[in-house]
Amino acid sequence: MDVLLHLQGEPSHAVRQQYRADRERLVRQPMIALLNDVADADPRYEDFSVWHYRTNSWWWQHQGAVIRLGRKIEIGLRFDLDGLRIQGAWWYPDPGQVDTFRKAVAAEGSGHELSAIVKDLRKKGYEISGDVMKRPPRGYPSDHSRTDLLRHRSLIAAQPLGCDDWLHTPEAVGKVLAAADDLDAMLTWLVRHVNSSA
Repeated sequence: MDVLLHLQGEPSHAVRQQYRADRERLVRQPMIALLNDVADADPRYEDFSVWHYRTNSWWWQHQGAVIRLGRKIEIGLRFDLDGLRIQGAWWYPDPGQVDTFRKAVAAEGSGHELSAIVKDLRKKGYEISGDVMKRPPRGYPSDHSRTDLLRHRSLIAAQPLGCDDWLHTPEAVGKVLAAADDLDAMLTWLVRHVNSSA
């Protein structure tokens, strides 16, 4: 936290270099250790990347990581002064993925399933977002019962996990795994219905 506090605002190049080693040791490496422990607990989560810093100061102030579950389908983690945040996301879709998603949403079985999953995530406190069109897409009735989902061109469920004392203990692994379990139904649905290589 102290390292990130020093990197707030628009830190100069000299300030970034001054704290580079501490940031690597105290921010980035613990994220790598966390994801290694998560992968040890559940091998489905072993395909992960932990981001390096870039020129923009935002990247120095936020430590991000992703766990890939399918093509454009992933769990994202971000650590900053607000604590740890998790999200399940299908975004930056490949050509054809949006149409495939909409067909699955419009279908009675798979569409009702996703609608129930999203409703359950909202009840658990997840914010549902994504790239959402203002109007229903062409080819679908404007009064479709799942028009809110049909308007999505990406789908994200996110929640802050907080910044309590557990964050600095092995309990963090359990917190991440519990949140990943919350997101599992949505991400599994997306892999099954949207990921062409599933």
